[in-house]
Amino acid sequence: MSLPFAFWDTSALIPLCVLQKQTAPANILYAGYGIAVWWTTPVEIMSGLTRLERMNEISRDQFLAGKQRGQALATIWDTIGPSTTILSRAYSLLELYPLRAADALQLAAALDYFEKSPKGNVFITADQRLADAARQSGFSVEFL
Repeated sequence: MSLPFAFWDTSALIPLCVLQKQTAPANILYAGYGIAVWWTTPVEIMSGLTRLERMNEISRDQFLAGKQRGQALATIWDTIGPSTTILSRAYSLLELYPLRAADALQLAAALDYFEKSPKGNVFITADQRLADAARQSGFSVEFL
């Protein structure tokens, strides 16, 4: 039996790559949901991992293992590509919610993935501002 898909924000995927306080709840969600992401997620994961290494929150070995884990996850997730629809929706979301550009694009991609029908669909994030916007957009939110 295949798992239902949820949209995973990068902030929820980093704890699947390296040990963090959100790793245990992220692993529980990973056991219950497939992963849908927007197309730049691999770059965002790399950015997050390099930031953690630069801040000495993870070692070089942890960085390398996390990078490998992120690449392995990328082989199994469902990717939402760029589109003018997502771009247009992101513009609108920026007017509705206090989001950064990348977060607006993530939420727009999630709405596109679920065909503008967020009700009953799950959005997974560790970002409070994005969680609030996703909830207000109609998603069931799993907050790490």
